[in-house]
Amino acid sequence: MSQADDVIDLDTSLGYLVKEASSALRGAMEDVLRPLGMSMTHYSCLELLAQRPGMSNSDLARGAFVTRQTMNVLLQTLERDGEVARPAQAPVGKVLPARLTARGRRRLEEASAAVRSVEVRMLSAMSSSEQADALRALRSMVAALRP
Repeated sequence: MSQADDVIDLDTSLGYLVKEASSALRGAMEDVLRPLGMSMTHYSCLELLAQRPGMSNSDLARGAFVTRQTMNVLLQTLERDGEVARPAQAPVGKVLPARLTARGRRRLEEASAAVRSVEVRMLSAMSSSEQADALRALRSMVAALRP
């Protein structure tokens, strides 16, 4: 393998394009969430709790791609604002399982519609078959990189 083979050409690098797409998607989502008073992490936390009630701080942090400390601060804020509830004492061990409140579900409903509009826009130029192919390809890439 020559040294030239080790150089990444940004115009043809799939990894760079995936990162660029991720950055564009996040920016577009932040743009629609900002008027709702939400960040991507806030939205991700609510969405995760809606789909997997009772998640721990650590599980939520992993799912939202943030540190446990960042998630803990967010959960405290969401509790204070009445969007999330956690027991005062851990039912088992040290884990305080979080759940959405009615207010949290209402906030999530509004945010989900905004986020879905971004996804629809992102996929608008792709056929159903192309969308399915992209989904398979991305899942394959993630699986190849995870232990």
